[in-house]
Amino acid sequence: MIFGIAWFVMMWFGLVMIALVAAVMFVRRKKRHGEDESATIADQPQQGARQQVLEKINEIHVATEGLRGRARIKALRHCMDSMSDDLELVSEIRPPAIGAPKGEWVIAPGSDPNRRILYIHGGSWFAGSPKSHRAITDRLSRLTHACVFAIDYRLMPENRYLDGIIDCQQAYHWILDNGPDGQASVEFMVIAGDSAGGSHTLGLIAWIRDQGLQPPNAAIALSPSTELMLTSLGKRPNLKTDAMLGPMIQKMARIPLPLLWWGTVLGFRVLPTSPIASPLRGNLHNLPPTLIHASESELLLENAQRYVAKAQAAGSPVELRTWPDMVHVWHLFTPLLPEAEEAFEHIGEFLAQVEARST
Repeated sequence: MIFGIAWFVMMWFGLVMIALVAAVMFVRRKKRHGEDESATIADQPQQGARQQVLEKINEIHVATEGLRGRARIKALRHCMDSMSDDLELVSEIRPPAIGAPKGEWVIAPGSDPNRRILYIHGGSWFAGSPKSHRAITDRLSRLTHACVFAIDYRLMPENRYLDGIIDCQQAYHWILDNGPDGQASVEFMVIAGDSAGGSHTLGLIAWIRDQGLQPPNAAIALSPSTELMLTSLGKRPNLKTDAMLGPMIQKMARIPLPLLWWGTVLGFRVLPTSPIASPLRGNLHNLPPTLIHASESELLLENAQRYVAKAQAAGSPVELRTWPDMVHVWHLFTPLLPEAEEAFEHIGEFLAQVEARST
């Protein structure tokens, strides 16, 4: 019984990325039909565009309904990796040197090798890859004139949740002294991530502080989870406005709390209250300047708000910017979605302010 709930808990995280994949597939299908996506999304009413995306999301739910367990995960990973197949990337995609952490360099023309970003992709900790998130890493490299290293950390369930965290920690150690052209010290360093990767980002900056390592100049978390405590999600106001997570959370709310707790423990092999899994539960003092983006309609909004409030109370320069009626990690839809471009422009402004204060 508990093992079944553990698998159920892991799979609900996948709904976030299934929805994300569905929206991207919707945009790509319009591109194949020869339509101008930029004009379509920019010109039609926002609610109309959102409704079309939600309809496509429902189609994906129906299409994957017959898949279970590893077969569903395999299909989801394949779909996510195919998201970048039709992208027109400006950046060079370069593998790291032999012996380096697993991942890829994303380098836009004019990028400074001494300016680096460690990017941690989302995907509910069991899907996603550097390839699936090239829309974001390409945009970040162009925006910041920095070389982005997208870490390909180990995923569940074939690996432990902790294994992925260890990979991110080792990648940070490495990127401090290594750029795309070999060994070189870093002059400007940022850690960024989305969703599950956003949670890893927030956990990583606290670990860096505790280890006494050179801190990053800034951190960016896009729609992060901030904690694994699932028991409170079913009581949140956004339950009805979050079409991606709402239906599943309503089902989970019917599971007795002790079983839900132990299902989470068995699925992730870590206590949900541990700061390793739930950065919100940790000490948030003395953190680097951190920017968090979230949609006002998603269930994880409250997680972001609570994290920011606690960090600010501890004296850390952490800020939150929200957008109305956006899908989870809408940044993946750049440049098609105007709100995605607005979000990246805001990231650019934030980092410019960080650099100005440090000079």
